[in-house]
Amino acid sequence: MAECSAILKEESHRLLDCLGSSVMARRALKLASLAAATSGIYLYGNKFLDPNDFGVVRVGRAIATTAVISYDYLTSLRSVPYGSEEYDSLKSQIKELFLSFEDTPLGAASLAQVHKAVLQDGRTVAVKIQHPKVQAQSSKDILLMEVLLLVVKQIFPDFEFMWLVEEAKKNLPLELDFLNEGRNAEKVAHMLRNFDFLKVPRIYWELSTRRVLLMEFMEGGQVNDRAYMERNGIDVNEISRNLGKLYSEMIFVNGFVHCDPHPGNVLVKKCPASGKAHIILLDHGLYQVLSESFRMDYCRLWQALIKADMKRVQKYSRRLGAGDLYPLFACMLTARSWESVNRGIDRSPVSASEDVEIRSNAAAYLPQITQLLNNVPRQMLLLLKTNDLLRGIESALHTRASASSFLNMSRCCIRAVSTYQRSKSHSLYRRVQISLTEGLSLWQINLYELFLWLKGSRLGNWVIALLSWMHHSTY
Repeated sequence: MAECSAILKEESHRLLDCLGSSVMARRALKLASLAAATSGIYLYGNKFLDPNDFGVVRVGRAIATTAVISYDYLTSLRSVPYGSEEYDSLKSQIKELFLSFEDTPLGAASLAQVHKAVLQDGRTVAVKIQHPKVQAQSSKDILLMEVLLLVVKQIFPDFEFMWLVEEAKKNLPLELDFLNEGRNAEKVAHMLRNFDFLKVPRIYWELSTRRVLLMEFMEGGQVNDRAYMERNGIDVNEISRNLGKLYSEMIFVNGFVHCDPHPGNVLVKKCPASGKAHIILLDHGLYQVLSESFRMDYCRLWQALIKADMKRVQKYSRRLGAGDLYPLFACMLTARSWESVNRGIDRSPVSASEDVEIRSNAAAYLPQITQLLNNVPRQMLLLLKTNDLLRGIESALHTRASASSFLNMSRCCIRAVSTYQRSKSHSLYRRVQISLTEGLSLWQINLYELFLWLKGSRLGNWVIALLSWMHHSTY
């Protein structure tokens, strides 16, 4: 009880530093106390745990951390005993801040859980509350992970996964800082403000701390729920295209990438007023910032993969640390066989036999894969995870490897490389030349996209048939 109280006191001091003697700050911290007391039973029952949330970093913590947190909630470390006079008094005080607060969490994972609430002014909010002891427990879990990996490496010398520890040490403190998550949310919302289909929850800073985050409440169906989209009249292909646009823009143009796009963090909803489908991006704790040199090499590698230019695939794969394993690296990035990479990944969709081949080879080449992951830049690791998550969404929606996704990637790569080249050029003539080349390349992509649309539409088939008839009539 004393330990949990110390955590709450620390958070209250942080809020009071920002808000002075604001009564709202005190009530917000009482909210955290009440939420911890009332919702522990749901985490204990694992009823709301999202299995998609347990990424590479969290697997080692899953059992130990959940057990510790659950025990803390259910025994002496509860800040307020359930059903006590203090509990009832605290609950009545929280009513001064909220019209309603749902004790049952909307979702819970290894780091935090989220509750729905309504403020006195009528705004519906989502309240994200970090589990007690996560901060202290996480460092112990990382140490345990490091020891276990060292032991495994002694037994299996080919096992190269020490980079997991490095990534955990770097990323976990950022994920545990909810103020950092709020800043990421605002940054990506501003960065992608031209995409009117994207919605990012607004952050309420006056009620947020490093362990409690209040944000605008948004809801919708999960992005991999094809049945939900069909019931609500949402175009599945449009959602897939727009998701591809978002991530191409983040990766290739801005170099600031949301790296946890599992279906629970990406929702879709049709706006009743406009009829447009919106993509809602949640959980902004984990982002990857790409260096300019890495981003340019990655852009040029994808351009080479789309054009099936094997010399450039080899060149830029090596520059990204793949070495002689560049064929394996290309297959990992595209999730295609080496034969398909050579033929052109945009030429044909993934067949069932190719999918089986990829899965079987993944097991056969595990030592080489671990070596490759150990050699590539650390920036690549989260991108590979992000690619896999996005590919899983496309697979669930049956839109995997569509031509439009590659065209969007090509556009972003061309824009990114052209912007970089202009920034490095001191000649006006050269900058104009780069801009003209960029415009011509984008025009060619638009023309090719029009051709694909005509080829797949009834109008296009009618035009082709008419031209064919005119050709035969002439001769």
